[in-house]
Amino acid sequence: MYIRKRIIYLVMGPLLYALFANVLTGAGVMASAPGKGIGIAAWMIFWWVTRPVDITVTALLPVVLNALIGIVPMDGVISQYSSSSIILIFGSCLLTGPWSSIGLDKRISLKALSIIGPSIRSQIIVWLITAIILSNMMPNVVVVAILTPMAVAMLNAAGYTDIKNCEAATPILCAICWGAQVGGAGTPLGGAMNITAISFIEEFTGKEFMYIDWLIRMMPYTIVATIAVLLGMILRPMKTKTLDGTREYFKNRYKELGPVKKDEIVSLILFVSAMLGSFIRPLYADIFPGLVPAYLFLILGFVNFIIISLDTKKPLMDWNTAQKEVMWGMLVLFAGGLALGQILTGSGASEVVASVITGGSMTAGLWLVVIFAVIACLVSEMTNSTVSAAVTIPIVIAVCSASNLQPIPYIFTAAMAMNFESLLPVSVRAISVGYGLDPGKLLKEGIPVMLIRMLMAILVGYLMLTCWSGFGTLM
Repeated sequence: MYIRKRIIYLVMGPLLYALFANVLTGAGVMASAPGKGIGIAAWMIFWWVTRPVDITVTALLPVVLNALIGIVPMDGVISQYSSSSIILIFGSCLLTGPWSSIGLDKRISLKALSIIGPSIRSQIIVWLITAIILSNMMPNVVVVAILTPMAVAMLNAAGYTDIKNCEAATPILCAICWGAQVGGAGTPLGGAMNITAISFIEEFTGKEFMYIDWLIRMMPYTIVATIAVLLGMILRPMKTKTLDGTREYFKNRYKELGPVKKDEIVSLILFVSAMLGSFIRPLYADIFPGLVPAYLFLILGFVNFIIISLDTKKPLMDWNTAQKEVMWGMLVLFAGGLALGQILTGSGASEVVASVITGGSMTAGLWLVVIFAVIACLVSEMTNSTVSAAVTIPIVIAVCSASNLQPIPYIFTAAMAMNFESLLPVSVRAISVGYGLDPGKLLKEGIPVMLIRMLMAILVGYLMLTCWSGFGTLM
């Protein structure tokens, strides 16, 4: 049965492309180049949802299809796979690469969780807040990968070994993956989806984007979304209300780590330096015009290969470790999203979609915010936030340009809506499901949270758009 479904899904992708590229074009519904661009997007989104091949493999389709069809210049597509955004993520992986071997990731997490209480509600609060804080410093997928096995180990220590059927496990694991996504919206460092949006902003404005702009404009949403998701989780009826021994478990685990190692201090200083350097970029942009965050992260990540460990007397990180720690699949997925955006923009497909949405023109206001938010949210839920950014942001820019509107405020409101995934077992949610979270429970618990969170994105985005005159003004 699986083989039959896989074959059907594999064939449906090219058929969707053919529908837009040939049938609708031949019927005069759309021009050839935009039809092909929309066809490629439909093919990729369908495969991202149904997954007949790995989502990373699907991210290579822009190169494969553009080489065969020649919709836009290939240099523009290929360059997305080695852009400064890719360098930024790569540098971030190099900076955090030594953390697992020296134990810094566990120390940060266990210290935050050592004050946890025995009630499920306190568990939800601490796991959620911890995930939010950590995902402001590193990609949300890394945060979920760090915290989820710790939560499972805690549940096992408390006597809950059947995670799939454990009532206490569902809210805890959901709190981790949802918290990481809420926190990931707060800074450009929270995930590839934010870097994708920034790439489109830089392309549209022709100027370097300052990370402090993102932090300031997304902070109200991060705060409101945190409160909304937290209340939505802790106010729901719970069959299991307490766990025994969890606080003691974390304290014991933290004691097992021993004193803070010198390597941990060095590694943390390097990462904090890169993070702070990115946000204070306006202060030294004139002095070092080429030292954008991507290269700052790469330089400090490169230092890890040079610094000699004060504990082991070896380099803090070697290339074998880097190969294991760098999320190569995420780099390709992220680049594929950028490449898709390049095809949508270069082929004129974004303008076609924009004309369908606007009917020729659209005035600024609530309904435009709602349209962008719903599109961004639905694509995120079906695929992931990075794909949503690649698909939604070009549409936002095209719609606003066609309607003579400033697109920057609407890009930020769309970013609020795209920065969450709560329903299907894909993207970061696949990590939690891989550790035993029941996909059915994920879907059931996620529906009300998705609706609450989308409503918050619409309300906050609209209020910021109407009440803050400088919301669309960048440094």
